[in-house]
Order: sequence, then C-alpha cells, then structure tokens
Amino acid sequence: MSGATLSVRGVSWQPGRGRRLLSDVSFELAAGKVLGIAGANGAGKSTLLRLLYRFHRPVSGSVHLNGRDIWSLSARESARQIAAVLQEQPTDFALSVREIVALGRRPHGSGFAGGGRHDADIIDGALDRMGLFSLAGRSFGTLSGGERQRVMVARALAQEPQLLILDEPTNHLDIRHQLEIVALISSLNITIVTSLHDLNMASQVCDQVLLLHQGNQIAHGAPEEVLTPGHIEHAYAVRVLQQELGPGRNPHLSFHL
Repeated sequence: MSGATLSVRGVSWQPGRGRRLLSDVSFELAAGKVLGIAGANGAGKSTLLRLLYRFHRPVSGSVHLNGRDIWSLSARESARQIAAVLQEQPTDFALSVREIVALGRRPHGSGFAGGGRHDADIIDGALDRMGLFSLAGRSFGTLSGGERQRVMVARALAQEPQLLILDEPTNHLDIRHQLEIVALISSLNITIVTSLHDLNMASQVCDQVLLLHQGNQIAHGAPEEVLTPGHIEHAYAVRVLQQELGPGRNPHLSFHL
C-alpha cells in the first residue's frame, strides 16, 4: 500500500435548504501523512469525513486525490483508492468475519466468492494484523462492538486503499485494542484522515490536526501549533492545563469546566 496526496479546497456542505453544517474548509495533506480532525460534538467532523469518502458531494469547493477531483472518478475507482471505517457498524450481517474482510477485495474485481491466492494472502494479512484469525469463522453479528470495529478496520486494510478514513477508530475498544489501533495508524504507509475525541492521542499519532467549531475551521497545522489552550478553549468551552513532558514530546493536556 502507498499513500495519496489529498487536497481539500474550500469545501462546504448543507442538507438541501437546511442549515450549513460545514463552511469553507481547506487543507493539504502529503502522501503517507496522518491528519486528525478534532472538535466538539456537532463541530462538523463526520460531515467532513463524508465529503472525503464521497458519501456527500460538497455544495462548494472540491476534494482532490493525487490531483484528481474524487467526483471525476468512477465508483469503482474511488473504492479502490478510498476506504472508510465508520463509528457504528451493522450487526445483522449473515456473513463470517473472513467473508466481511474479503469484501474489501470487491473493488478489485473479487471478494468472498473467489479471487485466488493473491486475494487470500491479502485477507489473511489483514486478519492477522488485527488479531482476528481466531474469529475468522464466527458470524459477524455475534461479535462485540470492539470486535466488529476491528473487523471493519481489517476489511479496509484488505481494500488496499491509498486514503484511509477512520471515524473515531477507538470507539468501543478497550485500552489494549485502542493502543493497537494507535500503533497501526503509526505503522501504515498510507494517507490517513481520522476523527478523534482524545486530543492527547491526536497529538501522539497525527502529523497534522484540523480543529473545527460549529462547522468552521479554527486551526490547521502541526499538533503543537493547533492543540493550544486558546484554540481548545474556543472549540470545546473548557479550561485547559498543559503539562510539559520534556524535549521532543508534545505536552499532555488535561481539561476542566
């Protein structure tokens, strides 16, 4: 897998004639880098992610992947390049874990109905990376929320995307598996955009952070430039204490009403 350059230019979105939920957001992300999107509930994080994985079309602005507007791509081309893991997963799939992960190969012309040794190796690798081999034969609907989350990450990895969208990837996960997801994000050689509630985690794993408030972009840049007490207090309406941890380490943040 290799990453793609991502260019977001002045995107806005609103549902029909409803209230605008996102206004004039812009950023550039180099191939292989990780962008964290942060902000309070209702800030526009999930709306922005939906624009990036082509669920919503922006009412203004554009999203370019490797210099191409994603809406100029066919649905299959888009699915070969962009994978998304969402917060809430369906529980009624009558498929096994392995079959769900194999669905990641469908944009490449294969899936659980076949695909040959090459696809099988990719699926095995995704299962192994997410620690799912022991669950491969289990029905997806019988899994816990955390297990389902790991399956959907494995499906996205099997898709071999150039851009991976993660909407709160540590949702439902216990501490051990949260740490595994953090390690995974740090190890992948693809471009990643992830929404995160945990600002200390964002500071740890992200090359850049985009901070949103009520659909507007407050700040974008390196974590130490964006996750400042002033910016965070504006975005979340909380008081921030910043503890310095030493040279080469980002400060630890704690929050108070």
